[in-house]
Amino acid sequence: MEKPTFRDLGLSDNAIAAIEKKGFEEPTDIQVKTIPLLLAGENDIVAQAQTGTGKTAAFGLPILDMLEPGGVAPGAIILTPTRELAIQVSEEINSLKGKKRFTVLPVYGGQSMEMQLRSLKKGVDIVVGTPGRIIDHLNRKTLKLSEVKFFVLDEADEMLNMGFIEDVELILQHSPNERKTLLFSATIPERIRVLSKKYLRNPKTIVIQKTQLTTDLTEQIYFEVAEHDKFEALCRIIDMESDFYGLIFCRTKVDVDNLSNKLLDRGYSAEALHGDISQYQRERVLAKFKNKRVNILVATDVAARGIDIIELSHVINYSLPQDPESYVHRIGRTGRAGKEGIAVTFITPAEYRTLVYIKRVANTEIKRGKLPAVSDIISTKRERLRGDLKEIIEENKHIEYSEIAASLLDSDFSAEEILSALIKYALSAEFDKSTYTEIKPPSMAVDKKGSTRLFIALGKANKMTESKIADYISNETGIKRNLIRDIKVLDTFSFITVPFEEAETIISIFKKRKDKGKSLIARAKERTGRR
Repeated sequence: MEKPTFRDLGLSDNAIAAIEKKGFEEPTDIQVKTIPLLLAGENDIVAQAQTGTGKTAAFGLPILDMLEPGGVAPGAIILTPTRELAIQVSEEINSLKGKKRFTVLPVYGGQSMEMQLRSLKKGVDIVVGTPGRIIDHLNRKTLKLSEVKFFVLDEADEMLNMGFIEDVELILQHSPNERKTLLFSATIPERIRVLSKKYLRNPKTIVIQKTQLTTDLTEQIYFEVAEHDKFEALCRIIDMESDFYGLIFCRTKVDVDNLSNKLLDRGYSAEALHGDISQYQRERVLAKFKNKRVNILVATDVAARGIDIIELSHVINYSLPQDPESYVHRIGRTGRAGKEGIAVTFITPAEYRTLVYIKRVANTEIKRGKLPAVSDIISTKRERLRGDLKEIIEENKHIEYSEIAASLLDSDFSAEEILSALIKYALSAEFDKSTYTEIKPPSMAVDKKGSTRLFIALGKANKMTESKIADYISNETGIKRNLIRDIKVLDTFSFITVPFEEAETIISIFKKRKDKGKSLIARAKERTGRR
C-alpha cells in the first residue's frame, strides 16, 4: 500500500507549508500513526518509538494545528529528561509553527532563572522543560498549568531511569483532568505502564517495530565536523578518490538542491534527485548516473528508493539519517554484488549520541576517520597525473599532438620547462592549495568532550569508595578502568564520567538490573538542586 502524504494525515495548510519549507518529503511511521489519532482527539496516546524517528513532529504538528496562540497561560507542556532534549524539541516546534505566532519556551536548570521569569511573565504558548525546573516554577507560582490542553512526556523511560517519575506525577497533578496526554518512550517498562493507567484516559498504544539490520561488505567511517565545514570535508573526500562514484544523502529537498548546486559551482559533475522532480527528469538523471556521465548523485531517502546501482564506491550521509533503519538502507547501496564499498557519515558534535545509538541498534562498527590534509590531496593528485600521463604514453593516445609537441621542443626552452608550463596552463587550479578552505576542529570535539555523566544508585551507605566504584564498573562491563573518571561518591549515590560509547555499553549491561524498580545506572546530570 502506498504511504500517505502529510496532507493525507489531515494537517492544515499552514502545517503543510511549514513542512514543505523544511523540505521533508513524506511522514515517518510514527507520524503516520500518531498525527491522525491526535487530530481526532478521542484518545490519549502511548507511543513506543526510538529516538530519531520523528516523534517531535508527530506530536508537534497536530498540537500546533489544534492550539491557538496568545492564551493567558500555556496551552501545552512537553516534559523531557535533559536540557539538551528540551532545547532540541523547542527548536523543532518553532520550525514547524509556520505563520502562527506561537511562543515556545525551553525551561531547564542551568539557564538563567530571571530570563525564564521574564519570558513567562510576557506569556508563553508552549513550554518545553525538564521536570525539576518546571517544579521550581510551579512552587514559585510563576508557571500555571490550568489552561494546559496537551501534556507530552517525551522519552518517559529515560525520566524513569533518572528518578524523575515522582516529579512527573506531581506536574501531572497540577494540570487539568481534561487535558490530552501523550507518552512517548523507547521502552515500556512496568512503571511506565502503571503511570499511563493512572494518568491517561482511554489510551491508544502505538508501537513502531524495529527491523533486523545488517551491514555487510561495507567499510563504515564517520567524520566529526562543524556544520559549516561539511561541504569542504565532502570535497576533500571526493578529491582523494581516483574514481569517485557516489550517492550523497541529504535529509530534505532543500538540502539536496543547495548541495548539488554548490558541487556544480565547485566544478564537480553532480545531479540532484528528490520528490519534486518529474518522472521524466528522474529517469534522465538516473540514466546519466548509471552510465557514469555524472559521478555524483545527491538525493533524499525517498527519491533514492528503487535505485539499483551495484558499482558505487561511496555512500555519503551528508545529513545524519533519522533512524538506524534509514542508515542501513542507505549504506546497503554499497557492497552489492560482492563489491566492497565505503560508507561515510558526517556528524556534528551534538549528533554523536545519535550516532552511538545507530551503531548499537544496527549492531555495526562505524570507525572515526581523519579528514585528509590539503597537502595529502595535492600529493595524491600529482601521483594521479603521473599515472595518467604514463598510461597515455604507453597506449599511444598522444600521437595527434606530436606535431605541437615537436614545435615546442624545437624552441629555446627545455623539455622540463615546456612540460611544467603545460601543467600550469591546464591544471593550475588542481594543485592550488588556496582552492581549499581550512577546516577547524569543532568547538566541542568528541575526543575532548565526547563523554557523559552517569548516575549510580550506590554510595557511601553501600560502603563504596572511588576505587571500589571504578573496580565494580570495570569488572561488570569490561570497560577499562582508566576510562572511568571524575568519580564522586555521595551518601546514597555516586557519579562517574565516561566516554559516550562506553556509557552506552554500561547502561545496556545494567538495564535489567533494578533496585526498587529503578536502574542501578542511568544517564544523569550531577545535581545540587533540581534540573
